[in-house]
Amino acid sequence: MFLVGAVATLATVAPLFLGTEPLPSVFYWLCMLMGLGFLIAAAGVIRSATAQRRQVAAPPPPSAT
Repeated sequence: MFLVGAVATLATVAPLFLGTEPLPSVFYWLCMLMGLGFLIAAAGVIRSATAQRRQVAAPPPPSAT
C-alpha cells in the first residue's frame, strides 16, 4: 500500500517538473495510500513492541522438574 502511494506521489509530482499537464485527481487520492500504508506499518511495529514487552514482563512458566 505504501509503495502504491509512493509511486502515485512521484507520478503526481513529475508533471510539475516536466511542464506537462497535471494528472487526473484520482492520482491525488492514490497518494493518500502512502500515508495509510505508513500508519498500518507503524501500528504493526507498536503492536509487536508491546507484545515483546508483555512477554518479557510475564513471569516464567513453572519448571517441569
